[in-house]
Amino acid sequence: MHSILGSDPFIMVNTACNTQAPHVRMGALAWKRCVGCGCKISDRFLLFALDGYWHCHCLKCSCCQAQLAEIGSSCFTKRGLILCKSDYIRLFGHSGACRACSKSIPANEMVMRAQGNVFHVKCFVCSICHNQLVPGDRFHYTNGKLYCEQDRPSASAHRCDHLDSLREHNISEQKS
Repeated sequence: MHSILGSDPFIMVNTACNTQAPHVRMGALAWKRCVGCGCKISDRFLLFALDGYWHCHCLKCSCCQAQLAEIGSSCFTKRGLILCKSDYIRLFGHSGACRACSKSIPANEMVMRAQGNVFHVKCFVCSICHNQLVPGDRFHYTNGKLYCEQDRPSASAHRCDHLDSLREHNISEQKS
């Protein structure tokens, strides 16, 4: 290892990982501390999860203790637990039912939301043209229906629908 204090501005890193250790300029190397064990991370690879850095061997599923780096590229968290995909689904099941099709939504599936309602991505479509709405699309959610920007009901249509429902309500009251 070259001297940090000497005239050479390089230090060697990860000598255990390679036959030739890479050189890193002083100041470019900012040692990270592992959230799991609190030690410096000098490994060739490190993980970033839950707003912190981890040694690959320290980021483990809270249930089965599997090293998450070895079994996939994602981890799940809920109620302070770090979980692999299998244990997350086993513990927390599905995340509810789709507002459009009423079928259950697995907890690990991507969803779309509108005014507190959850939809499968494939079910998040305009009620008129049936085009799928994707993140970033402008849409309107009125009376339990989704509309794309082009097919949104006009304000006068809302007033007419409201007046029609009031008329029907008044007619039924008069019959009583």
